[in-house]
Amino acid sequence: MRFKIEQRPEPSAAMRLAAPLVAIMLTLLVGSILFAALGQDPLQTLQAFFIAPLNSLNGVSEWLLKASPLILIACGLAVGFRANVWNIGAEGQLIVGAIAACGVGLFYPDPESRLLLPLMILAGALAGMAWAAIPAFLRARMNTNEILVTLMLTYIAGLLLSWLVHGPWRDPAGFNYPQTALLPPAAMFPVFDDAYRLNTSIILTVIGVIAMWLFTDRSFLGYKMSVSGAAPLAARYAGFRESAAVWTGLLAGGAAAGISGMAELSGPLGQLSPQISPGYGFAAIIVAFIGRLNAFGIVFGGLLMSLLFLGGESVQLTLGLTSSLTRIFQGILLFFLLAADFFIFYRFSLVREHA
Repeated sequence: MRFKIEQRPEPSAAMRLAAPLVAIMLTLLVGSILFAALGQDPLQTLQAFFIAPLNSLNGVSEWLLKASPLILIACGLAVGFRANVWNIGAEGQLIVGAIAACGVGLFYPDPESRLLLPLMILAGALAGMAWAAIPAFLRARMNTNEILVTLMLTYIAGLLLSWLVHGPWRDPAGFNYPQTALLPPAAMFPVFDDAYRLNTSIILTVIGVIAMWLFTDRSFLGYKMSVSGAAPLAARYAGFRESAAVWTGLLAGGAAAGISGMAELSGPLGQLSPQISPGYGFAAIIVAFIGRLNAFGIVFGGLLMSLLFLGGESVQLTLGLTSSLTRIFQGILLFFLLAADFFIFYRFSLVREHA
């Protein structure tokens, strides 16, 4: 006798919706075991990780602030993921979007112009799309693997950022720190309250969620993208071009990531530095799958992932644990999500071998 893996004839729709919740519960269970192994009280540590960060208005403000780029990037990535176009380089697209927006903010002739902020948003979106267009062209014309190309371009973007802030764009009055000068006030998003960092850039995320929903659920092109992912052969037979799906998916992800980079620059940071992102581009991949590639599900996933970022900072300050726990939780959560998806679409069957 032996086991073999076979595809389920009809995956359960209910289990697809329940899988993220199951993955979250298993992640909490494994996290509790991990905390106990580190000599910490699991209940106290989980409370510090998931509840304490939201005990104040400032905590809620930071929660929404960190969730905003995660949700926006995930919405852009999900457009491509639905068509099996795997953009893994949103982190690099975020960086080049921030670089382009910073260039406009620092060198625009009129630093008090009302056009400055819209021009920076446009620059961020176009830069992210241009960076994503490289793997789109290579995949459409030469059938390269967009996973590898987008990932490698992320490292190039990081090196470009490092060169700029250590070299030509470094603030001469910045005490030799690798950062640019502060952006002018006209280049910054207004905050809702001076006591907190939450700012009006969150409106871009709301627009992004609505735009993704309209595109994926209410447009014919979005329908074609979904068909291309679910049944590639049927899509080709119906005349849906694979190259169109590649370009649409990658450019949507690049635009969303570029705008997110601009929003980080003109929101909480105010200047360009090597720490422009704590890994939002990579974490947004998990957010997209937690949300089942659905616009409103992604909002839930982004809020959860934002809480993981805040929780990592909380346990570092209150319990002295390493902030790397955030990435450990992200990895565990992704593992259980992928495992849940595997059992949704496949099953083990017992095969009897006859003599």
